[in-house]
Amino acid sequence: MKLYLVRHAIAHERNPKKWPDDGLRPLTRRGTRRFEQAARGLRRAPPAAVYTSPLVRAVQTAEILARCARWPAHEVLHELEPHCPPAELLHALSALTPPQTAALVGHEPMLGKLAAFLLAGPQGKPLFEFKKGGVACLESENGLRPGAFRLLWLATPRLLRR
Repeated sequence: MKLYLVRHAIAHERNPKKWPDDGLRPLTRRGTRRFEQAARGLRRAPPAAVYTSPLVRAVQTAEILARCARWPAHEVLHELEPHCPPAELLHALSALTPPQTAALVGHEPMLGKLAAFLLAGPQGKPLFEFKKGGVACLESENGLRPGAFRLLWLATPRLLRR
């Protein structure tokens, strides 16, 4: 199984007056434009399924992936919300019987914790921080289990744009 972990693109700064519900905070124009360029760098290996956090900025990022990278349309998965524990996300993914290749669009610090959980198991500590619009590709030959994955690559948005 191969998993792409994608952090949402650049969003507006938190502003309780504009977005009392932070989940409604959208991508900036610049964030959208830059991620459209980065998404084109992901065309060669599209996943079979894309799951995203329900927060607007993650959904907009998944929509850019569908439009610019030609990835499949997304499905919302509430376990990709920012503060959900990795074990709960794995449980939800297992219930969906995910395809051999799937993408998860979410947030930091959750994605960093998820990567550590998949790479090193429950005791794993985050090894890297995802830049906004960054992507990691992990692979497991032993199914969807903590500690069963290895890191194939980690790409910053700048690298993807090139």
